[in-house]
Amino acid sequence: MSWEFRKLGPGENVAVEAQDDPFAAPKWAPPVWHMPEGLVLLVNLVRGLVGAVVFLVRNIVPVSLLGGLGWLGVRYGWAVPVLVLVLVLVGAGAWALADRPSFVRYAFRPALARWRLVRVYRRDWQAVLITAGLTRTHKGRVYLPTLVRVRCGPTSDRVLVAMLKGQAPDAWEHVSANLAHGFGASLVRVREGDRPGRIWLEFVRCDALAVPIPALPIPAAAAVDLSGVVIGRQEDGLPWRLRLLGTHVLIAGATGSGKGSVIWSTVRALLPLMLAGLVEVWAIDPKRMELSFGRPLFERYGRYSDDPKGGMVELLESAAENMNARAEQFAGVTRSFRPSREHPFRVIVVDELAFLTAYCPERDLRKRAESAIAVLTSQGRSVGYCVIGAQQDARKEVNNLRNLFPTRLALRLDESEQVDMVLGDGSRDRGALADQISAVPEIGAGVGFIRLETTPEPVRVRAAYVSDTDIRHMITLGVPGLGGLEAGEAA
Repeated sequence: MSWEFRKLGPGENVAVEAQDDPFAAPKWAPPVWHMPEGLVLLVNLVRGLVGAVVFLVRNIVPVSLLGGLGWLGVRYGWAVPVLVLVLVLVGAGAWALADRPSFVRYAFRPALARWRLVRVYRRDWQAVLITAGLTRTHKGRVYLPTLVRVRCGPTSDRVLVAMLKGQAPDAWEHVSANLAHGFGASLVRVREGDRPGRIWLEFVRCDALAVPIPALPIPAAAAVDLSGVVIGRQEDGLPWRLRLLGTHVLIAGATGSGKGSVIWSTVRALLPLMLAGLVEVWAIDPKRMELSFGRPLFERYGRYSDDPKGGMVELLESAAENMNARAEQFAGVTRSFRPSREHPFRVIVVDELAFLTAYCPERDLRKRAESAIAVLTSQGRSVGYCVIGAQQDARKEVNNLRNLFPTRLALRLDESEQVDMVLGDGSRDRGALADQISAVPEIGAGVGFIRLETTPEPVRVRAAYVSDTDIRHMITLGVPGLGGLEAGEAA
């Protein structure tokens, strides 16, 4: 009897018995291979050795520690490794008490990352990815994206993944909810990896921004950096540094979303430089509520206007005129700006930008305001001017100048489409769920997603809450002649 072989799909018979009778019906049957027992044992031995080497390489640190303790126990008795363990625990405790940040960074979080790699991600990796449709099957073989490493933060895990050849990050973004439920996270965001073909999966374990942040201490003048003033906290626990020098900031959010927290936290961070004469804040307050509380401070260290009949537009035009005069003075002399008493850094704060560009009843004032804002945002960055504009409506017909604001912040928004209107196309798919921020002030006020001009990835942040008492204290420091209560009444 002989065998004829043909190439078929998985699960089909791959051999047919050949007979001498040409008219006999073919008999289909799978081939039976009789392998020598020695060859079977050799193959299994090689597989076992390769598996052992892979396990040792992946777990070199714990295996080495256990091996060393075992050798000490065999060589000197089991009391020695127990004593070593006690000394290690005592040393770790002393390290944690003496320098907790370094202990958390170099000992606790790497150990936690290793534990979660083994117990959470590697254990359920294949099952979750198959269910989410992120694997591929070819000729009966399942191809699986590779789990490279895990890093643990205070509230989230970052998992580095090597995608399959031909796979794109969009495929992971579309199944982020599946991944979150599969690995027990509240949210999953997809970030660019360290090289093409790799991505970071950010698994959020708990909300670090659910509790309101009290007003931050007023810093010393030497500690204020205009390229990153601290006004709150990021989701990863780091300080939120808002860049003002060399950019403009657009704040979009529904009523009660916390736009005032962002504005007043920024003014609070700039207060030392305002007192030193290095920064001026020009406040435009169409609503005559939020910024009017600090009117004495703005009039002392800048300018203030809430006049709807032309005063606010005149202030914008004055700022644009001064900016052009400064540009002419700097032309051919310097290419970088440094604030001084002669040329202070000017921050133009507009509490309701849409009133000037869309809602103002006088058409001539709207055109003048839009022209002045366009001049400031297109030419003012290089000569020490920064425009901070806040608005409720994210539609382009309300503010067609939003692309002139390199730094954009989306607080709580009413519709999911508005997220991409503010932060750019695809921002919501990258995790900027501004439309899902809680409307409860204690939970969601001041929480938002910011997009920087250097990266398309949105960052979740929360601004500190500056209360009326904190503002009165700021006015007392800036205008000593006014008492705290009188300052509030004067506004």
